[in-house]
Amino acid sequence: MRSWPAPEISSLPGAGLPLRLYDTAAGEVGETSPDPTARMYVCGITPYDATHIGHANTYLAFDLVNRAWRDAGHRVHYTQNATDVDDPLLERAELTGVDWRVLAEDQIELFRTDMAALRVLPPDDYIGVTEVVAQVAALIGRLKDKGATYEVDGDVYFAVAASPKFGAVSGYSEATMLALFAERGGDPGRPGKRHPLDWLLWRAERPGEPSWPSPFGPGRPGWHVECTSIALSCLGAGFDVSGGGTDLIFPHHEMGASEGHVATGEWPFAKAYVHAGMVALDGEKMSKSRGNLVFVSRLRAAHDPMAIRLTLLAHHYRAGWEWTGDQLTAATGRLDRWRAAAALPGGPDGAAVLALVRERMAADLDAPGALAVVDDWAGRALAGDHADPGAPALVRATVDALLGVAL
Repeated sequence: MRSWPAPEISSLPGAGLPLRLYDTAAGEVGETSPDPTARMYVCGITPYDATHIGHANTYLAFDLVNRAWRDAGHRVHYTQNATDVDDPLLERAELTGVDWRVLAEDQIELFRTDMAALRVLPPDDYIGVTEVVAQVAALIGRLKDKGATYEVDGDVYFAVAASPKFGAVSGYSEATMLALFAERGGDPGRPGKRHPLDWLLWRAERPGEPSWPSPFGPGRPGWHVECTSIALSCLGAGFDVSGGGTDLIFPHHEMGASEGHVATGEWPFAKAYVHAGMVALDGEKMSKSRGNLVFVSRLRAAHDPMAIRLTLLAHHYRAGWEWTGDQLTAATGRLDRWRAAAALPGGPDGAAVLALVRERMAADLDAPGALAVVDDWAGRALAGDHADPGAPALVRATVDALLGVAL
C-alpha cells in the first residue's frame, strides 16, 4: 500500500538532544536510546469514516517523535498499518451499500490527503492487513506451535494463560481489563472460552464476509495479531516505540505484546509504549461509534492546515482535551503573528530559540512549551528587536523541522 508524499524538512545546525518519552508500561518518563536507526510502529486507522481531529492528534504526536529523533541524528524506520478488513468496516459497508474494499480505499485516500496537508511525515512501511493475511496466519501458526492457542467452533483464540507477561503494558486489574475488553470489541462472555480475556486470533469464515485460506480453515485475522505480525516483519522484536491513542493501551497493545513475546521469546516486544490523549467534543471522547466527529477534511476546506496543526500542538500530546472552535481561531492568530515576525529583516537571537525549542521537545514532547518560546520571540521581533538578521530564517527552519509548521 502506498504512503503519502513526504514534506521537505529544513536542516538545522548542530543536533538535537536525546528524546525522553513517557512509557505507559514503566509509568514514567525515560530516555529513548535508539540504535542509529530508531524503530517505531504506530497503529493505523480502520478506514470506515473520514479522518477526525482525534486521529490527527495521535498521528501528529508521533510525527513529533519522528522529527525529534531525526534532529538528534537518527534515521527513523516508521511502520504503520491500515486495518482494511474488520467488523466496523464491514458493518459500515453493509449499512451504506458500498463494497467494503471501495469504502476502505476511499477513506485511506482521504487519510493520506489529510496527513499530507498537516505535514505529517509518512511511514516507511504503510501496510494494509489485506496485503499480509498469509503472514498473519503464519504468526498464528507459530503461536499454535508454542501451545498458546485453541479453537472454539473453528475460531482460533490466544490463551491468556500462555503469556507470563500479560498485564505488564497496562498495569490494569483484571476487573478493569474485563470491562474494557467488553467495551472495545472483545467477547469475554463467549461460551467455550477457557478464560474471559482470551482473545480472537483467527475468525472462521461467516456467510457474506470476506475470507482467506489458512491452515485453520478459511477466515480472516483478529484485530490485535495483524499489528503484531506487521511490526515483527518490518521492525523485529524490541523496537523502540509502539504508539497509538490511550484507548489502545488495553486490549490492543497489551494483547499484541503478549503475542510478540510468546512467538519470539523476547521481551519487551517494544521498548516503550507511548500513548496520545483523547480529544473530546461536547464532553465525550470523539469517536466514530458516538458520531461526534470533527473531520480534518472539512476543517481544511475553511482553514489553513498549519492553523489546524498549531491547534493540536497547543495541547501536550498525553493530555486529554476538548475541541472548541475558538482554539482554531486562536491558532490562526498565532500563525499570522509568527509569519509576520518571520518576514521581518531581523529578530531576537535565533540560536537561542533553536536551543530552547530543542530542549522543550526532548522533554517528553513539550509542544506547548515550544510554542511559548516562539511566541516570545515573535512578540519581541514585532516590537522592534531586529538585532539578529539571521534569526527569521533560523526560526522558520526550527518551526518547520521540529514542529512541522510551515511559515
